[in-house]
Amino acid sequence: MRDPEGLLSRAGVRGDPNHDQHFLVDDRVLDRLPSYLPEGEGVREHVLEIGAGNGALTARLLAEAEHVTAVERDPELAAFLREEFAEEIAAGDLDVVEGDALEVDLPEFSACVANLPYSVSSQIAFRLLPLKKPLVLMFQLEFAERMVADAGTDDYGRLSVSAQHYADVEIVEPVPKEAFSPQPAVESAVIRATPRDPAYEVDDEEFFLDFVKAVFTQRRKTMRNAVRNTVHISGLDDGSAVVDAADEDLMGMRPGKVSPERLAALAALAADVGRDAE
Repeated sequence: MRDPEGLLSRAGVRGDPNHDQHFLVDDRVLDRLPSYLPEGEGVREHVLEIGAGNGALTARLLAEAEHVTAVERDPELAAFLREEFAEEIAAGDLDVVEGDALEVDLPEFSACVANLPYSVSSQIAFRLLPLKKPLVLMFQLEFAERMVADAGTDDYGRLSVSAQHYADVEIVEPVPKEAFSPQPAVESAVIRATPRDPAYEVDDEEFFLDFVKAVFTQRRKTMRNAVRNTVHISGLDDGSAVVDAADEDLMGMRPGKVSPERLAALAALAADVGRDAE
């Protein structure tokens, strides 16, 4: 298996914290990442890696997957990957895509394993989650804790509801700063997202997620005020009509205490009574 420090040396680059560039160099963590993929037919058929960097994780994915597509936005690193893995590319086992993962066309893939750039981790996560594929992703620890949080806990919020709308999300491993070069200022964690349908029904997913976003911008307010004050975000025409039609006890709660199921039911009610017929 390729040594991560050796790869860094051959690539001739050093990570740049100012550009959110931290290379994972701990062999033990790198070896474990592919193992967090769930078992199942086809899961390892075509694995996507975002932010391939010096290829340390790429090498391990190639040992596990039938095919790997590695996305890398840094032109120098993309060129290095094409040189370092020329044999695997020639054999048809690897594709290297140079470009921003938020902009490039992603291939059809069976799962994604990635050490994401933290500055765009939210945007990339919510590009991947709706695709309903198994994900093993490295995040800033605080972000990961918010993804997995339950209603009523301090970390619960829009991110928790939105992520768990698409998948069962769990932290499978905390990762210390020392596992990276250069060391980031924060601790990290690996999450596994296993796609599944939510336990509630949503007729208009876009409206539901906008509604969740809206009420959590006022998380310190009661739901009554949060619904009324955020119609410009939720897209409601009449927030007061929703408040009048909703359960009074629910309207007295703060958003952080409301379960995803109750938020979904309230969003359905809001769509029915709070929007003008088109």
